Amino acid sequence: QVQLVESGGGLVQAGGSLRLSCAASGRTISSSGVGWFRQAPGKEREFVSAIKWSGATTYYADAVKGRFTISRDNAKNTVYLQMNSLKPEDTANYYCAVGWRPYIASQATDYTYWGQGTQVTVSS
Repeated sequence: QVQLVESGGGLVQAGGSLRLSCAASGRTISSSGVGWFRQAPGKEREFVSAIKWSGATTYYADAVKGRFTISRDNAKNTVYLQMNSLKPEDTANYYCAVGWRPYIASQATDYTYWGQGTQVTVSS
C-alpha cells in the first residue's frame, strides 16, 4: 500500500510559477517510478511528466517541455513538479501516481497508486 498526497496547487496568473509536491508514504517505493498527470473538466487524463525513484531519467509531455521540471528528494519520499511560464491551458487537476514499470511510463494504466489531486488554475 502506498499513500500519495499532492500539494502546491493554486491560482496563478499566466506566466507565473507553481511547485507541486507529491509526498509518498507506506510501502517502500525504491524501485518505482512516479508520474504526474493532469485532467481538465470534460477531458481525458493526460500524462505530464515522470521520473524513476532511482537514477536520473526523466520524461516530459511535449506540451510542457522546457517549462516544467520534475525532481525528487528520496530522503523525504517526495517528488516535485516545478511549473514555470504557466499558460491557461495548463489549468487542470494534477495527480501524482506510483507504478513499478521498468521504464519511464506515460500511460495511466502503468501506475498502481494515485493521489487525490491538487487543482492548478491559470488565469489570463
